[in-house]
Amino acid sequence: MPFLPTGFLLASGTAAAGSYNLEAVPLQAQLLFVGLVYLGTLIISRFSIRIGVPAILGVLILGLVINIRVLDVGHHEVEALHTFALALLLFYAGLNTDLKSIRGFLEYGLLLAIGGAVISTMVLGAGVYWLASHTGASLAPGLEDAIPLGAALLIAACLGSTDADATLSVLRRVKRHVPTRVRDLLEFESSVNDPAALIIFSVVVSFFTSSSSSTIADALLTALSNLLQKMGSGLLMGLVFGYVAKFIIDKFVANKEQLLIVAMSIAFIVYGCTYFLGGSGFVAVYVTGLFMTNVKYSDPEINHTTIQEVLLPFNTMTEISIVLLFGLLLEPAQLLPSLPVGLVTGAVLMLVARPLSVLAFQWISPFNRSEALLITWCGFRGAVPLALSFDLAYHIPQLRGLPAGAAQVLADNCQSIVFVVVMMNLLLQGLSLPLLCRRLSGRSGPVLSS
Repeated sequence: MPFLPTGFLLASGTAAAGSYNLEAVPLQAQLLFVGLVYLGTLIISRFSIRIGVPAILGVLILGLVINIRVLDVGHHEVEALHTFALALLLFYAGLNTDLKSIRGFLEYGLLLAIGGAVISTMVLGAGVYWLASHTGASLAPGLEDAIPLGAALLIAACLGSTDADATLSVLRRVKRHVPTRVRDLLEFESSVNDPAALIIFSVVVSFFTSSSSSTIADALLTALSNLLQKMGSGLLMGLVFGYVAKFIIDKFVANKEQLLIVAMSIAFIVYGCTYFLGGSGFVAVYVTGLFMTNVKYSDPEINHTTIQEVLLPFNTMTEISIVLLFGLLLEPAQLLPSLPVGLVTGAVLMLVARPLSVLAFQWISPFNRSEALLITWCGFRGAVPLALSFDLAYHIPQLRGLPAGAAQVLADNCQSIVFVVVMMNLLLQGLSLPLLCRRLSGRSGPVLSS
């Protein structure tokens, strides 16, 4: 199961061979292709970091460069990879949510992660609704030819999660200019708003695709009812399996090498059990990871740091696979119609939605203005928005009142908008963040050099 992303690339390569009317491609050739691709991600990641942009941007570009329909992956394969990837990413996000690391500003961190995701989604959704045409392929300011509101909010919900790895990979170049507590906050925010973004996305889907509701009030009631059910079951199952994980680790884990088996097994068991009980498996795996990080184990050599260390390579592999597969699946020509909308949406996200989501909670913030500006500009988008965009493309044709003929075109354009925003965000903020850190440090003296 840990090698599922590689397995998907192998299966996809075989499908692609069939689509080009080639004879059966030898397994050795498939392995050669996969090996070269992943080695290429390592090389381009190193190059990306050296020029000052997040590594995942280089991987994304690599996927586009070798695209030209090299892979042909069906919906069921994408859905399975999407589920696997998000479950693992959210479990690891829970493991990264160390409450002790943000002691003194926990309340602000929670408000920024959860409330900030809500504000950013609403502001960005309103911006997309006003700016994009009904197909999402062109700019049409106003409401006469507006994109469906449900589609606009789903795009915004996809982009609600920040990426700590992308942010921290850039900040490492200017580490001495950034306070430790700012880095801790950014990592905590990203870990918490991953599940927050998923919950918001689920609420929007439930509200705009409910076929049994005749009024807005009924649709909202249905969405909230589904949310409470999934959240409640997810929280309960997460806590139960958190205790189970602690018991198993204390009683059966004899050395650190066994932690990988335990962690992976627990993550997938939690997701599966919660799903069949009608809850949110993603919430459950996050809560389980959160519980496992903030408890003490009987063996002092086994703790949340040890678990993070053994899971880190698989988390990295999962992120790379999501980003690479997205680049491989999306034809470059498909981006062109939605490029103007994507660029403007990215500008609204970085210059309006993200600043407002940070400013809204500045009254409770322990950070000064320079640090708040730095936090505002650190809202990188990465693997989770790309993974959610597969769900976006699936749910948009199910929106109420959408003409059948326009559904697939709108779905493709919306997915392209998310892709363009992620690319633009990683490139512009990645290149400008080190410069901003140095300028703020020079202007503020020791404030940004602690």
